[in-house]
Amino acid sequence: MDDQRAQARAAAGALFFDDVGRLLLVTPTYKSSLDIPGGYVEQGETPHEACVREVREELGIRPAIGRLLVADWAPDSRDGDKVLFVFDGGVLSDELLGRITFADGELSAYAFHPVEELDELLVERLALRLKAAVTAYERGETAYLEHGRPV
Repeated sequence: MDDQRAQARAAAGALFFDDVGRLLLVTPTYKSSLDIPGGYVEQGETPHEACVREVREELGIRPAIGRLLVADWAPDSRDGDKVLFVFDGGVLSDELLGRITFADGELSAYAFHPVEELDELLVERLALRLKAAVTAYERGETAYLEHGRPV
């Protein structure tokens, strides 16, 4: 009998804000679309640990990473099943922003953008996920999504 159980890959990222409520988006060097800091969970690592590690590796900073905002079940015919976690990175201080470096070469830039621009800037599934994460942040909740949409 074939094993039909899902074997999802997990990834985790952080949602960061500036002091006027705009979101931090990064420019990866390995793909053409904007993203948030984060990456895949490694074996033996929790999603929260992966988020902390990825932020440190990609941005060279160690901000406090808070609570889970979103868990998104996102199967994809090309990339396989994924579960994507977005954690609360809070507001980045000027001091932390001044220490950002792209030491691992995965990113080339960052900028803050209003939430209202996400649909224009991001692939649809990421825009949906991040807008749900902003709503969860504002409400003090955690959201479960499938394909970026609340269930």
